[in-house]
Amino acid sequence: MLAYVFPGQGAQKKGMGEELFDEFKELTAQADDILGYSIKQLCLEDPDFNLNKTQYTQPALYTVNALSYFNKIKHSARTVDFVAGHSLGEYNALLAAGAFDFATGLRLVQKRGQLMSQAAGGGMAAVIGPTEEQIAEVLQEHKLETIDIANLNSPHQIVISGAREDMDLAKQVFESLKDVMMFIPLRTSGAFHSRHMEDAGREYEAFLQNFTFHELRIPVISNVYARRYQRSSIKRNLVQQITSSVRWTDSIRYLMGLGVIDFEEIGPGRVLTDLIGRIKNEAGPLIVDEPAFDTEAVIEAVHEDLNKSHLEISNKSEPIAVEQLYSYEIKPCSLGSAAFRRDYNLKYAYLTGAMYRGIASKEMVVRMGKAGMMGFFGAGGLKLPQIAEAIQYIQQELSEGQTYGMNLVHNPSEPEIEEQTVDIFLQSGVKVMEAAAFMNITPALVKYRAKSLTRDADGRVVSINKMIAKVSRPEVAEAFLSPAPERIIAKLREENKITLEEAHMLRDVPVADDICAEADSGGHTDGAVAYALMPAMIKLRDEMMQRYSYPTSIRIGAAGGIGTPDAISAAFTLGADFIVTGSINQCTVEAGTSDEVKDLLQQMNVQDTEYAPAGDMFEMGARVQVLKKGLFFPARSNKLYDLYRQYNSIDDIDEKTKAQIQEKYFKRSFESVYETVRTRYPQVVEKAERNPKYKMALIFRWYFSYSTRLALQGDQENKVDYQIHCGPALGAFNQWVKGTELEDWRNRHVDEIAEKLMTETAALLNRRFNSFRMPSEEPGLPDLQGDRSVQEVY
Repeated sequence: MLAYVFPGQGAQKKGMGEELFDEFKELTAQADDILGYSIKQLCLEDPDFNLNKTQYTQPALYTVNALSYFNKIKHSARTVDFVAGHSLGEYNALLAAGAFDFATGLRLVQKRGQLMSQAAGGGMAAVIGPTEEQIAEVLQEHKLETIDIANLNSPHQIVISGAREDMDLAKQVFESLKDVMMFIPLRTSGAFHSRHMEDAGREYEAFLQNFTFHELRIPVISNVYARRYQRSSIKRNLVQQITSSVRWTDSIRYLMGLGVIDFEEIGPGRVLTDLIGRIKNEAGPLIVDEPAFDTEAVIEAVHEDLNKSHLEISNKSEPIAVEQLYSYEIKPCSLGSAAFRRDYNLKYAYLTGAMYRGIASKEMVVRMGKAGMMGFFGAGGLKLPQIAEAIQYIQQELSEGQTYGMNLVHNPSEPEIEEQTVDIFLQSGVKVMEAAAFMNITPALVKYRAKSLTRDADGRVVSINKMIAKVSRPEVAEAFLSPAPERIIAKLREENKITLEEAHMLRDVPVADDICAEADSGGHTDGAVAYALMPAMIKLRDEMMQRYSYPTSIRIGAAGGIGTPDAISAAFTLGADFIVTGSINQCTVEAGTSDEVKDLLQQMNVQDTEYAPAGDMFEMGARVQVLKKGLFFPARSNKLYDLYRQYNSIDDIDEKTKAQIQEKYFKRSFESVYETVRTRYPQVVEKAERNPKYKMALIFRWYFSYSTRLALQGDQENKVDYQIHCGPALGAFNQWVKGTELEDWRNRHVDEIAEKLMTETAALLNRRFNSFRMPSEEPGLPDLQGDRSVQEVY
């Protein structure tokens, strides 16, 4: 079933309705006559900065919502089953259901906005983190008797409202509590939609006596009761809405319980879409045994239930516009997705990514876990016993609840290694896996996914383990956002590696739980630009969520180029739910590489990197980003790849070039290198003897392994051949910490870097947010609805 939902205050923005006013000229003219000003000019130009003032906001938003609805039904043949609106948006829901016509609704909203704008002497604040019950306990314990629990936007996003002096005290109280991620005072003149609005409610009730309402053609869900409206209760609901809570969480849960799967937001923005996503993640359907829709007893019963539960029904508040935020403080722990932090049990939405061959060391992972964050161990390129030993060490060092992850790097030449690594993860109880450098879905990924699936009490498929896929191409992201390919499921079933039930469950979930969009970075990279990549990935995620109707939201993280507060603030502003750092962690005490490498990395700047062939995907032309300052590896490795492309065998290369490679690059003969390869990988001998070009590739690939080994060992004699994966983020970080104690890598610890970066990012966002205020009679704030750090509040 389908429900249309209409947003309330908080969704308005300059430019809204641009394509609608000319489409519906008669209704636009009707609005102008009723309001006494141009609604089109207000919405599109806002010349007098009135759009964010309540008496103007509400009529403007009602009009744009209404025109959006009329445009929707004009072009869509699908039947809607339910309608609901968030506070002001409920008037649009009633309009859609036929309770009144456009003009009547506008007159109602105009009066409502005027009355609310006259309120004074109170304040409101959004509390992010605690539940409604926890907030009620705090208010009672600290005798904050004039404060009411306001909007119930999601299970952990709640607004309180009350007398100004008590709100100031409440700020001190809530900010001292560990469960509170953010306490955000809202810029309002009064304690909207609480008991303090009773005078406005009485005046509005008298105003409503002049109106009659029609039978509802579509069921409407009431903000006050989170149940279905009926015609006889419309006036009472609209009056009580002035002083009552917007019970949005229960309204959505109630609709879910009725079987609604699709929610479509009608109006500007996607505030309600995001809230509904959170509600789905944090709460289940509300199953209610109730009488038929046309029975008055429904409303009365709910009203009685509320009273029995000691819940006030005349002390709530309506949503406040993002632009109406007056003063608040963004905290490091509020950046990114709260649901992501809860799911992974993290202090911050901050991860350290895997760097191959244990450079992202077990010590690094443990240090992050003990600090309440998460790091991924760099398992790529290590032997299976080394991986098993690292897991054992990490599990022994970390306590219950402290999080860690293991990395799985795509191995196209030896797919059996992938599956053997996954088997170790499963046997060892590894709960979080990072999948990196994959170009498509492999059996190893599907096996890891299948073995963690189960069904909850409601029969929904849930995953015990988590997989975060690090990708830089939309087509690869789409594969991870889709259910496992049928051919792989069938293959695993045929080999008895998964059960029939696991095969069925695989079809209901995406391959990955979350996606990390990797822009230009150290190591394997496609050189993507974050400003283009992130919006594309978020849009793709939204499309895939809708296509497959996944019950759990998939988060999009950002990686690549992240080394300063400026970069992190950009990532979160672009919509990142979490961030992953990489290169900056390689130059720390915990990094599993040599001191010689760290000395070189400490001196680099943003321009000191180059692209080189990836040794593990040499023939495919994949690239890695490496340090070039003071090193010959980038030039030499690219020379080898050029020779591979140009010639069909080593014998075809001219003698001078062959001598240069053997004497200066390899420091040994081709024959010696080939003998080493034959001994280590006997399975490749037959193919190499039949295919001279493949043999050449094997010999050239040896150099990449050799150059990595030199760097890890800190071989002083052959320093120019070091292969050091690194992105420009470290250069930016070096410049940021220049002149401080962190300039020396010996003072750099991964957890302390994370703490400093997140703290400074929050401070930077606070400064910039406040600097962006728009000059007006009542200074407002800019439209930051794309900023996830601000979207914690609606």
